[in-house]
Amino acid sequence: PRPLRPASGSMSVVEHVREMAAAGLHSNVRLLSGLLLTMSGNNPELFSPSQKYQLLVYHADSLFHDKEYRNAVSKYTMALQQKKALSKTSKVRPSTGNAASTPQSQCLPSEIEVKYKMAECYTMLKQDKDAIAILDGIPSRQRTPKINMMLANLYKKAGQERSSVTSYKEVLRQCPLALDAILGLLSLSVKGAEVASMTINIIQSIPNLDWLSVWIKAYAFVHTGDNTRAINTICSLEKKSLLRDNVDLLGSLADLYFRAGDNKNSILKFEQAQMLDPYLIKGMDVYGYLLAREGRLEDVENLGCRLFNISDQHAEPWVVSGCHSFYSKRYSRALYLGAKAIQLNSNSVQALLLKGAALRNMGRVQEAIIHFREAIRLAPCRLDCYEGLIECYLASNSIREAMVMANNVYKTLGANAQTLTLLATVCLEDPVTQEKAKTLLDKALTQRPDYIKAVVKKAELLSREQKYEDGIALLRNALANQSDCVLHRILGDFLVAVNEYQEAMDQYSIALSLDPNDQKSLEGLQKMEKEESPTDATQEEDVDDMEGSGEEGDLEGSDSEAAQWADQEQWFGMQ
Repeated sequence: PRPLRPASGSMSVVEHVREMAAAGLHSNVRLLSGLLLTMSGNNPELFSPSQKYQLLVYHADSLFHDKEYRNAVSKYTMALQQKKALSKTSKVRPSTGNAASTPQSQCLPSEIEVKYKMAECYTMLKQDKDAIAILDGIPSRQRTPKINMMLANLYKKAGQERSSVTSYKEVLRQCPLALDAILGLLSLSVKGAEVASMTINIIQSIPNLDWLSVWIKAYAFVHTGDNTRAINTICSLEKKSLLRDNVDLLGSLADLYFRAGDNKNSILKFEQAQMLDPYLIKGMDVYGYLLAREGRLEDVENLGCRLFNISDQHAEPWVVSGCHSFYSKRYSRALYLGAKAIQLNSNSVQALLLKGAALRNMGRVQEAIIHFREAIRLAPCRLDCYEGLIECYLASNSIREAMVMANNVYKTLGANAQTLTLLATVCLEDPVTQEKAKTLLDKALTQRPDYIKAVVKKAELLSREQKYEDGIALLRNALANQSDCVLHRILGDFLVAVNEYQEAMDQYSIALSLDPNDQKSLEGLQKMEKEESPTDATQEEDVDDMEGSGEEGDLEGSDSEAAQWADQEQWFGMQ
């Protein structure tokens, strides 16, 4: 057969393929290029080396589009080999200057673009080392902003912080308004002032960008764990009329309130963001967790369904659904859903926390510890990651490890109501440190009299000392400005202890109206209805941890699907 050369003036078949690729006709490109590559294999003279290179690249692109990443990588690799051969021959044989060859050399797909696509395939296949290797091989002068951005993210994930910082800075040098690169630098502990200096020229030269330096300052506070100043700075941005009702800022605010332990404001901000953008996914995993913690399981279920309708390729809907299972005491299902979320996004802190908590409640404490440690690595400023790990240590009676960890958190995140309470929680476990726990809790409650976790722990302490009147006063005071199921339930327990049965029943009823699934309030109410008379003085045992650490026992009974999910054991390994 004669070579496929066009009649003068008409397009070659490879140019047709290129036009279809440019027009986005991927399925058509895939079929035609596949057939042409077979022809080329059967007759090597049919296409020139540059045409073969183009066909391989367009074929690989169409495979990439079909999400067949492993196949695409193999075709891209063949294309690069073809390109190598091509450069060798073109060096030997200078261009004859005829019209046909000139446009072709100009239209050749970029070798750097091919390497970028290969790296994308590798990340999709979770082969980050290969992705780094292929991008590392591109000389730094030839790296485009998107290559530097991808490299920076990959380095960060691999823990190569210095290389990551260098690549993010390179992105900013090329594109000074690359805000995600700015966040990347701040998350790697680069000082806010240094980052701001890299954007100062652009801020001064473009009108209406004066907010950017405040924005950088706000996220610098976020990444150093200074929640209060971060909240104040973002609120000041949010009040500016030009940035009012920005969904990203509201989402950040909601997340910060959550980190600061102010769940009420966090839920409010998430609701506000959601009303502005009904398709919002980011942060909805935290929102779902907060709703589940409050016992609003029906709302959690609705949120999960809504998110699955938006996208099942993100971790968030799986996490929300997992929170529903977890708080319904179906731990093995929660474990499966958490694993599925991690498979979709290995950086999802909320998924790691869900899976860790499920493993802990199933008695698989050592596996749980691995997940909480990974969550801490990804979010070193989030207290709830440390809380999860410390609960694991306490569950396995490793009080010394728990104490070391709580002290570290106290030193690194500063002495605030949350860190004081966390340290007190560990001190309560050791008979030697009861007094220290008392001092820490008093300090925490002086800072934030309404901080629920501190109130719960202080009540636990007073219950041990049988100071029920003091406990009742503490709880009434805490309930003056807020309503919380756990506080109402503990108040009920205290009232039983001082024989105030009628009011105790009222408190249990309020607790159940706030969270119909609260087992302990139900038990308290049933016990009273049965006996209508004082019970033995075992009440002080009833005051339990806010997280309800007595939930482990009924896994089998509460989870009829346990066996079915247990078959999915392969999901449970870390990806």
